[in-house]
Amino acid sequence: MLSGWREVTARRPWRISAKLLIISSVVTVIGFSAICVNVMLDMRRGEEALARQTLENLATTIESDVNRNIEIYDLSLKAVASSMLLPELATVSKPIRQLILFDHAITAKHFGAIQVFDTDGRLTIDASTLDPLPEVRSEEDYFRVHRDNPDIGLFISRPMLFRGAYSIVLSRRISDTDGGFMGVVAGSIRFSYFHELFERLNLDRDDTITVLKRDRTIMMRRPFDLEIIGRNLNERQNWRADNLKAGGSYAGQGPVDPTPRLYVRSTSTGPMFVVAGKPLTAVFELWQREAYRIGAVVLALILFMLASTLVLAREIGRRAEAEGKLEEMATTDALTGLKNRRKFDSVIEVEWRRAMRQKTPVALLMIDADHFKAYNDTFGHQAGDQVLVGIAICISDAVSRAGDCAARYGGEEFAVLLPNISVTDAFKVAETIRLKVQGWSDDQASTTVSCGIASLVPTAGMDPSILVAAADKALYAAKAGGRNQSVVASLPQLSLVA
Repeated sequence: MLSGWREVTARRPWRISAKLLIISSVVTVIGFSAICVNVMLDMRRGEEALARQTLENLATTIESDVNRNIEIYDLSLKAVASSMLLPELATVSKPIRQLILFDHAITAKHFGAIQVFDTDGRLTIDASTLDPLPEVRSEEDYFRVHRDNPDIGLFISRPMLFRGAYSIVLSRRISDTDGGFMGVVAGSIRFSYFHELFERLNLDRDDTITVLKRDRTIMMRRPFDLEIIGRNLNERQNWRADNLKAGGSYAGQGPVDPTPRLYVRSTSTGPMFVVAGKPLTAVFELWQREAYRIGAVVLALILFMLASTLVLAREIGRRAEAEGKLEEMATTDALTGLKNRRKFDSVIEVEWRRAMRQKTPVALLMIDADHFKAYNDTFGHQAGDQVLVGIAICISDAVSRAGDCAARYGGEEFAVLLPNISVTDAFKVAETIRLKVQGWSDDQASTTVSCGIASLVPTAGMDPSILVAAADKALYAAKAGGRNQSVVASLPQLSLVA
């Protein structure tokens, strides 16, 4: 019996449930989506890193050019300041003086002529002419700062209108041998230098280049706007200096306009530094197009997969339902609606092993219709079938636990398996069935049943056939004792539960 049940189990094909298929598909979709999102984020970080590197190179290149020209121009200012201390300068003619002072001075179309102012701020010497027009610059920042601060060194003024052109003024103090104030030497770099420098660059329309002094004063900016030039970022309440440290980057709204950009600051230690900016929409434009394209493809695949899963799940559900019905038909007695003998044999094997593991009792009722053959011969097979259906209904009414198994064992014989129940409780169930059948037969036909009860705790080496034989023996004892009664098997040598 056990070997046959195992063969049936071994031949049963492995089946995937619709719920498992849906869960697997959802998990696959989530995993695939997570991978795609991670890849897209890596691509986004790659685009940002590439843009940051490009802006850093741009800012470093511009800063190197600006600071190099400032350094070269400063050398000219230093040479003029040193030459002003020569004693023979007062005795030579103006042309010779010009040669002495400005022979090594840098000359370029974007650099203003170097000028020398005395202690009162009056223009005394001009590199562009031998006879300069009278000028007094004592109130200018680039003059007062040198007069009041002997150690200021090179001073770069705010952007200003200087000699008819917007420029930044570079100046140095002229000191005598004792450190006394002798005046100021000054020159300028016109904005045209920055305009020409920026025009040589291949920049997008909304890209920004900002040149600032160390005190965060905006010296020049592309796109050019006089309202912004000369402002100090430290005065902006909505902007913190920590947002953009030397050599760092910042993504978001800047201090000048509301357009979100990626800003990168150069790392040089010169008098000027440069911040290059690019709109975030431009930085991620290519990535965004790829993200939309890949996202659309992934979404289409996900929808296709989910739709296919739902279709397959529906088909699996239908197949499982059909197989369930077939299995129910294969394991159900067509006449009585109870489990058939095949199902009973498989259930008793399972419950027997469970009771052996858990050391709990298993009870079995063997029930047989009294005088059924004579009744069948007298009233016919259809009437006999009605009696069997009535007995089955009485058994179903009395057996209510989920683990109980009521089956048509064969012909007019029924079996009821009651796991984890004592013989006393099993006897009560048997009596309930017997009395129900007796009560029902009083209204229909004179029909009674006899019941044999056996209960034991399975141990190693025992077989379910022992329990069946004991219950069957008790059934025959009930019939021999006059029928319409329940008899409990007495098997002390098998550790029966009383």
